Amino acid sequence: MARRIAFINEKGGSAKTTLVANLAAHLALRRGRRVLAVDLDPQGQLAKVLGVEVRAGGPSAIELLLDEVLDDSALDRSATARGALPRVPTRIPGLDLIPATKALGLIADWDPAADAGSARLARAFQTPELDAYDYVLIDSPPSFGGLTLNVLRAAEALVVPVPLTYLALDGCAELLRTVGTVRERFGHRELHIAMVVPTFYRRTRMAAELLDRLKARFPKEIAHTVVGYHVKIDESQSRGLSVVEYAPNDRASLAMGALAEELELRVPPVELRVPKVEQS
Repeated sequence: MARRIAFINEKGGSAKTTLVANLAAHLALRRGRRVLAVDLDPQGQLAKVLGVEVRAGGPSAIELLLDEVLDDSALDRSATARGALPRVPTRIPGLDLIPATKALGLIADWDPAADAGSARLARAFQTPELDAYDYVLIDSPPSFGGLTLNVLRAAEALVVPVPLTYLALDGCAELLRTVGTVRERFGHRELHIAMVVPTFYRRTRMAAELLDRLKARFPKEIAHTVVGYHVKIDESQSRGLSVVEYAPNDRASLAMGALAEELELRVPPVELRVPKVEQS
């Protein structure tokens, strides 16, 4: 089955969507991987970044969570069969998308973080359709709630983008506690932080100090590539393109490529995964 990786930070503005879109594009375009990008953020920005038009009544992420409790008329379903992944193709070969709409934000209001409700995404991923992919990259909501808990229970690995600001480091401690709780309460021992990505780096003393603190806190998980402010990323997103398509030789594209390749090493595709050897 595909490796399931969630990009998560309980604070907004950390570049989760940017990383999901551009790493997914690089993995598909440059590495030949089959990738499913899943937007679980009610803001629904991932489709815009990837240049996908989301139409009313079309496939969307809410079907992953409500398929088992609502009938077809309630979901206004017009294009996806019950139980099927509500995916749409992108213009990038090998990259499909499950988009989000604002309706996804209603989940947290009526679906408390009960054991059964918080496992809906994990159950939806138990489908042979997922075998068509090497990676599932999930864009998570910017705050903790029922949606985020669903993501944590469905993912096996986490990528944590951390803006180099003082308050963002506080958010890392909260996330670590949340991950520990999910591992213990639900027996989800496979869940782990695969990579911590410093973002929005500037050449200031404060940023350098915060980067050092992040390296000290996550010595094994810290990414080798630090993401700064890149104008080409903003330009590419405004055109509905990944930066690897828009400016393949720009520093931003090279940084995203390096991160994508590092992610492959940290969370290798299933066929390259080395089984653990039980010690006697």
